[in-house]
Amino acid sequence: MNADAPLPPAPSSLHPVAPADPGSGDTHHQVQSAAQLRERGVAGARLAARCRPGGPWQSLLPGVYLLRRGVPTGEERLRGVLLYAGRPVAPRQPAPEPGGRTTAVLTGLAALALHGFTTAPPLRELDLIDVLVPRTRRLRSTGFARIVRAGSVPEPEFVTGLPVAPVARAVADAVAELDDPGAVRLLVSEAVGGGHCDPAALVAELDRARLLRRPPVAGAVDALLSEGRARAEERLYSLVYSYALPDPLWNVDLRLPGGTPLGRVDAYWTEQCVAVLLDVPAGDGAADGTSGGAARREHLERLGVTVIAMTPRELRDEPDRRATAVRTALLAALDRDPPAYVVVLPH
Repeated sequence: MNADAPLPPAPSSLHPVAPADPGSGDTHHQVQSAAQLRERGVAGARLAARCRPGGPWQSLLPGVYLLRRGVPTGEERLRGVLLYAGRPVAPRQPAPEPGGRTTAVLTGLAALALHGFTTAPPLRELDLIDVLVPRTRRLRSTGFARIVRAGSVPEPEFVTGLPVAPVARAVADAVAELDDPGAVRLLVSEAVGGGHCDPAALVAELDRARLLRRPPVAGAVDALLSEGRARAEERLYSLVYSYALPDPLWNVDLRLPGGTPLGRVDAYWTEQCVAVLLDVPAGDGAADGTSGGAARREHLERLGVTVIAMTPRELRDEPDRRATAVRTALLAALDRDPPAYVVVLPH
């Protein structure tokens, strides 16, 4: 096919076809880059003619074309953004080829919609679609494509063949563009409450993006962590009683006889010197299971206190294993040397 050959008949509105690929109605074949069309023999004047007013095609973004008229669907816009950002989009492609480098990944509200968030707007209602690209790429935002630059693009998850940022990263990129505290709180709450990601991973990502100092984000995270800790405490209570474990003392402070504080524990069995610590993230991006929390555990264990750390997800998904861990620790206490004496005070 050459530039002087007659144009092929315009495809029907119901079954538009790409050049050299007759009979295809897939969205993948409706959105093509200039390079892909050039490989099929359509470029220059021929391409311009098909995209002129009244022609069968239209330009979506610079160098990206929709091979039909009418309003583009949400998926067509997503594929258009990925092509604009320089990533070939193959139908049903589960992952990049081995050794391939991720160059563009959907993020923000579009990614959350693909992840199934009910609090994210439908794709067709999004004015802008965020796409992560390496910081070194020379691209600018244009049309409905908003470029988000990153030092390193995260390994994507694939949803309907499209590369999508992990939930925690997508939430961070979404709330970075939101000023409405209510909208921020809904996204943060659904991310964890809907089981999409761990609170620790989300808080760490928000901290990495330096968003925790923003009042809407800080308020949403504080509410999330309060709800998350309360829910974890309820599950811990339920675990103790459902599995007929001995009654512990709840939420107590431990001290040495001289008054040196050892920290708070969520449950403590005084006779066996067994403690449970809930590993819940703090608002500064840390968690009880890191930094100060780890040091507290090590100090208690050096004194002979058995410390069992539990995450909210473990309490939710593995209650049998967590109950077994507590029961085993209580039984093992019968055969070990007496630990150092500690003072137990109400929190």
